[in-house]
Amino acid sequence: MTMRRALVTGITGQDGSYLAEFLLDQGYEVHGMVRRASTEKFERIDHLRDRLKLHQGDLLDHRSLVDALRASRPDEIYNLAAMSFVATSWIQPTLTAEFTGTGVTRLLEAMREVCPEARFYQASSSEMFGKVLEVPQVESTPFYPRSPYGVAKVYGHFITVNYRESYGLHASSGILFNHESPRRGLEFVTRKITWHAAAIKLNLRRELSLGNLDAMRDWGFAGDYVKAMWLMLQQDHAEDYVVATGEAHSVRECLEIAFDQAGLSIDDHVRLDPALRRPAEVEHLIGDPAKARERLGWAPAVGFEQLIRMMVDADLKLLGGT
Repeated sequence: MTMRRALVTGITGQDGSYLAEFLLDQGYEVHGMVRRASTEKFERIDHLRDRLKLHQGDLLDHRSLVDALRASRPDEIYNLAAMSFVATSWIQPTLTAEFTGTGVTRLLEAMREVCPEARFYQASSSEMFGKVLEVPQVESTPFYPRSPYGVAKVYGHFITVNYRESYGLHASSGILFNHESPRRGLEFVTRKITWHAAAIKLNLRRELSLGNLDAMRDWGFAGDYVKAMWLMLQQDHAEDYVVATGEAHSVRECLEIAFDQAGLSIDDHVRLDPALRRPAEVEHLIGDPAKARERLGWAPAVGFEQLIRMMVDADLKLLGGT
């Protein structure tokens, strides 16, 4: 049997690294697309480097996408690359639109030219729901994005649907709700909390500043969610799926668990800073993963409290040098 090949854009990110591990465990030949940069940041995949084939490519450049696809000859394409931090999208809205929105079109066009028989996964986002019009959110819930990032993701989502329906591509989108891990970037609120809990415990920091403690999110473990991506591309027919836990938790709950794991009191170390609030807040996101459960047989294995405690322990080990 010929080894299946997968190309992962955004392979150096949180999801890309977990997906690469998962695909290697499934016996794939894994190719990754990386952007040319003066300083390479491959920390999340350092332990996999000798098992991966990396290609330079950029979602802003069609020619490089065609070259990456021709070099990798993938059976499956996972588009995880994006300008992924919501707060930054307010500072760089046009670049976010180019990467996170139009970049999907460039990749689909390159796929149509080079390997139209491949299967395509698009990383859609719960941020597309934004100012939610129903709770919980399902695949048919109308989108109402509240950030340039969310708007760009809506474009990427619908262009994937359009190429599936117009050209017959096997192209699926996973509408993933927030998913975290010890590999999450420090700019994301869960990791910001767990890192500071560890840093304060180790006397490396004195306090943590946050904006909105009442925002609710459906948080899961990234290592669970990449399996759902793969399962979508194993189906006979391409469809879109909500991937979530079905439970919502507040930023305050995250704080309480993280500081408890570190043996700290929130009152002594947490400060509210109104400047950290978003221009337009997304208050309550919670997904209904019933379709993924019934069609894909997928369910999250790691619960919210277990996830946050895991992240604090990882940050204590990281900062403590043990």
